[in-house]
Amino acid sequence: MAAGTRPYSHWRDRVRAGRVLVVGDVMLDRYWFGEADRISPEAPVPVVRVARTEERPGGAANVARNAAALGARTTLLSVVGTDEAGDALERLTAADGIAASLHRDPALPTTVKLRVIARQQQLLRIDFETRPSQEVLAAKLREFDEYVEATDVVVLSDYGKGGLAHIASMIGRARASGRRVLVDPKGDDWAKYRGATLITPNRAEFRDIAGRWTSESDLEARATRLRRELDIEALLVTRSEEGMSLYTDEGAAHIPAVAREVYDVSGAGDTVIATLAALLAAGAPLADAVRIANEAAGVVVGKLGTAIVHPGELA
Repeated sequence: MAAGTRPYSHWRDRVRAGRVLVVGDVMLDRYWFGEADRISPEAPVPVVRVARTEERPGGAANVARNAAALGARTTLLSVVGTDEAGDALERLTAADGIAASLHRDPALPTTVKLRVIARQQQLLRIDFETRPSQEVLAAKLREFDEYVEATDVVVLSDYGKGGLAHIASMIGRARASGRRVLVDPKGDDWAKYRGATLITPNRAEFRDIAGRWTSESDLEARATRLRRELDIEALLVTRSEEGMSLYTDEGAAHIPAVAREVYDVSGAGDTVIATLAALLAAGAPLADAVRIANEAAGVVVGKLGTAIVHPGELA
């Protein structure tokens, strides 16, 4: 840990008093675990004999789940369908201690990602998704204003499923109320994130927007230019095995990756932004929050699927 930064144990009690609002695209992650010991006679594909199934909150719900697991008082605002998967998400988020306001859209099937896993390897993923209606999104925007007043940090988790159609307005409203806004971006239109406090793209997402860089100094120049164009206080690029790079007015700070055996990177970005939100809501400096988020990412990639990090794993 760099000189002057403090470990998670220093902030643990304060995290419990922090309030985090997560808004964005939620989904239900379903896992079918089984054995694949023969090939189908109908096609050259493995036959999986399912032995057990599991359901976990995904997308923005996984962000909320991670923040709640660290102890932050967490609220989730999103849209689901009037269906069994929506019921499952309500049940799962309640069990995780999340105050979830899930608007129901009768015309919207809840987004479900089904993964078939055998011998600890994912064989297949099937996605079921539809964009929510504008009427439901407008109602969510009105409720957003109420929740912002009772929160410390706002997380906008954009998975490109349509749940954040009003994200530019949300950023403006939250910032006008003096709240920090963290954004996990998606797609090639980042103008809608203008004015956010912090954006957390991964390496590929940043490259798609800023172009390829030839050196660390070139990367910093591109990050600085993007921050100024979008009026963003900080930009955190998660770089997989290269760790993380934080760009602010004070310059660039590089945090090496925590050396662990990587098992599954899915959901690691959710853990990073959730940990940042929980620490910033607790009053931690950005430097502390980033280094602890990097540690949390190192823990979660050693777990299968969308997973959470518990405080004891960071102590």
